[in-house]
Amino acid sequence: MKLFGYWRSSATYRVRIALALKNLDYDYEPVNLLKGEQRSDAYLEKNPLGLVPTLQTDDGALLTQSVAIIEYLEETRGGPSLLPGNPVPRAHARAIAAAIASEAQPFGNLRIQKYLKEECGFDAPSMAEWMNRWPGGAMAAVEKMLARTAGDYCVGDVPGLADCVLIPQVFAAKRFNVEIGGFKKMNEIYERCQEHPAFIKAHPDNQPDAVKA
Repeated sequence: MKLFGYWRSSATYRVRIALALKNLDYDYEPVNLLKGEQRSDAYLEKNPLGLVPTLQTDDGALLTQSVAIIEYLEETRGGPSLLPGNPVPRAHARAIAAAIASEAQPFGNLRIQKYLKEECGFDAPSMAEWMNRWPGGAMAAVEKMLARTAGDYCVGDVPGLADCVLIPQVFAAKRFNVEIGGFKKMNEIYERCQEHPAFIKAHPDNQPDAVKA
């Protein structure tokens, strides 16, 4: 398999965590979002949306959308399961992942921030208000969901799909100063994952294309 992605992309980060949790090997090809490589003709042939990640399977199929990729890995590969065995907690895991992937992360991604700053004239206070209202608001809802589902991790005591999606969102929230300090359960899970080998391996700073501060 080959993963096309960017070191600091939340969506790519999700897939790296899933690959690491399932102990899967893959090749990695960086796509530099800041240089616009995602809009090149060659990359658009792989992913018409011009987004990362894209996963190329062993037989050459091209898969897009991070949660769909994670579901593919769950359905086709061995290793630890990323979804609970019972239908209700499985639905909870998918709901948490969807809440973040649909209601939090898109409002803070690079192209949205660029549009707000360059075309709408958002200054720093306006951007802070935006990030706290939309990504922050969705994360507040997720914190309430976690109160019903969490053990050591998002759904029970084993890391899986929901954690793959939550951890990159918390990482991004900390980077953009979203006010999540009061989200006790979310922060406990985040700190626990910082000590888990799969999450350490997948961390943005540990990627070959990471830009060192």
